[in-house]
Amino acid sequence: MPDHVHLLLSIPPKISVLSFMGYLKGKSAMMIFDKHANVSYKFGNRHFWVAGYYVSTVGLNEATIKKYIQEQEKHDIALDKQSV
Repeated sequence: MPDHVHLLLSIPPKISVLSFMGYLKGKSAMMIFDKHANVSYKFGNRHFWVAGYYVSTVGLNEATIKKYIQEQEKHDIALDKQSV
């Protein structure tokens, strides 16, 4: 999405969500800054991601969550058209 990211991930139970998210956001920001110098210039303080995140367990609803993520852009476009 233009202003946010949806991810469906599986992490081992021995890794905490906090540790994993810190690693994921830190490494991905460095990769983005390395590959796209213009982004690094725009975010000079090297803070690419916002401090927070939302996490939920999936359990047996994995197929439902996958479908939601895949259809999110269509849903957002439909909402934008309604608000105009």
